[in-house]
Amino acid sequence: MTDEKARLSELREEIDSLDQQIMKLISARAACAQEVAHVKMAANPGQDVFFYRPEREAQVLRRIKEENPGPLPAEEMARLFREIMSACLALEKPMHIAFLGPLGTFTQAAALKHFGHSVISVPMPAIDEVFREVESGSAHYGVVPVENSTEGMVNHTLDMFMSSPLKICGEVQLRIHHHLMVSPKFKDQQITRIYSHQQSFAQCRQWLDSHRAGVERITVSSNAEAARRAAEEPGSAAIAGDMAAELYGMDLLASRIEDRPDNTTRFLIIGREEVEASGQDKSSILVSMRNKPGALYQLLEPFHREGISLTRIETRPSPSGTWAYVFYIDFEGHMEDALARKVLAEIDDEAVELKRLGSYPIGVL
Repeated sequence: MTDEKARLSELREEIDSLDQQIMKLISARAACAQEVAHVKMAANPGQDVFFYRPEREAQVLRRIKEENPGPLPAEEMARLFREIMSACLALEKPMHIAFLGPLGTFTQAAALKHFGHSVISVPMPAIDEVFREVESGSAHYGVVPVENSTEGMVNHTLDMFMSSPLKICGEVQLRIHHHLMVSPKFKDQQITRIYSHQQSFAQCRQWLDSHRAGVERITVSSNAEAARRAAEEPGSAAIAGDMAAELYGMDLLASRIEDRPDNTTRFLIIGREEVEASGQDKSSILVSMRNKPGALYQLLEPFHREGISLTRIETRPSPSGTWAYVFYIDFEGHMEDALARKVLAEIDDEAVELKRLGSYPIGVL
């Protein structure tokens, strides 16, 4: 046996041994997770027990990234542990996660990134349907888009919070890569029309003007729907993501055609319970102020005075004539932090209404 073959044989034996150790450790972790579930159920007989703890999982994933010894990147190591935790949590009962469908959308990709692949993802036709699915208890959590780095806020999501009792339990950011794709059976035909969602067309406008000028652009309800149509129609192409391409067996004519390489969409995780502090949190509120001079200053000044950083502020039309302004605000920290409680109490005294949408861990992955 040559030196090379001998060394490779030794390394493969070592890998086999390590695999056995990894398997035993994962099994031990799963058994421990099962015992946690049994302890919770015994302590709360006959009650709905929440096995998923967003703040706990965020703490674990942060620790994994901080303590990762390499050579795998910290982000990749955290993704591996995300899937281990997802599989362990599913041992008792897989979670049902509602998302803005259909199958193959970026929202589904965000749901799987946040919860792992051991959940049951449930596509819903509209954002309000996602809210209703979670409110009714048919889904444990929901995933909805809230803002894109190029196109701004998703107003329908913000408006739903005005009437919904649901809380924000988490966030996830997803880098959005758009591809121009066609069905393999129509690959040699001239493209006369392109299907996509209106936001995707907006995010790829410059590329389309340069490379597909004059080709008809047809707006559909989602990028997955665009891929489905293009898969069935000669002379058609779609702009969609990797999941849609894989789902409908499409070939890519051009990859990553978005105009901005940092194109990112932020998604919110919505649920029925409040989330405890994780140590690195964000909070969201809705505030309606009286229509008077200095109302916006009166709202923002306490945050500035107490040194609380605002990460987002948006104005939305009032759903009723009693609200002159409705402000959606994100700020750093947890609502139970002493300074945040002080600021919110001060705002509550002056506002027509203050609605606490929730505090949740800042996205780790």
